[in-house]
Amino acid sequence: MKLYIDSANVKKIEYINEYYPIAGVTTNPSIIVKENRPYLDLLKEIRAVIGDEKELFVQAIGGSAEEIVEEAKFIQRQITGNVVVKIPVTEEGIKAIKLLAPEKIPTLATTIYTSFQALIAGMAGAKYVAPYVNRIDNLTGNGVKVVSEISQFFSSYLMTTEIIAASFKNVQQVHDVCLAGAQSVTVGTDLIEKFLAFPATLQDVSAFKNEWQNMYGVEKSNLVNS
Repeated sequence: MKLYIDSANVKKIEYINEYYPIAGVTTNPSIIVKENRPYLDLLKEIRAVIGDEKELFVQAIGGSAEEIVEEAKFIQRQITGNVVVKIPVTEEGIKAIKLLAPEKIPTLATTIYTSFQALIAGMAGAKYVAPYVNRIDNLTGNGVKVVSEISQFFSSYLMTTEIIAASFKNVQQVHDVCLAGAQSVTVGTDLIEKFLAFPATLQDVSAFKNEWQNMYGVEKSNLVNS
């Protein structure tokens, strides 16, 4: 299981990367634009925060397959480390994925709403596919079911393409897609912070500390000082 940060906010990425077991960062044009900064400088700063080994996902915006391929190669030249190019599952996008696969440029097929879109992307050579779980739900679909169907397709045909489920509104959706077969999820920073949030946990920690201090004194509040 791999957990990615879905954000382009450097400060939030730095915080989450410090505390959580993060595999990398996914970006898209919308979240990059929100930062209101030169995009290459921003991407390079994110790279500096997470290091070269973790994956950084950058989306191509070209309309034709040739433009997408050109952008993918440009991104690979400009950004050091482990870079994955995100490509929408349009006809031109699928063609671009096919063209990039022999050149060993890893791609993620994005904007996926159906399991069959994911299957075609995997057959074209995408390393990853990203079904939009909550957006599927909003269109009266079932995002978790789509993830499950993709997992079944990939398993049945012995495909190596991995699922990075995306677009979540709550922790329950993330939980459900993990059980449905997603190898990875990409989640916003605010939602990641809720993964560990449970009132009883903090209550237990407080009770443990109070009992310890009652026995050994406030000045010996940890094992080192005891």
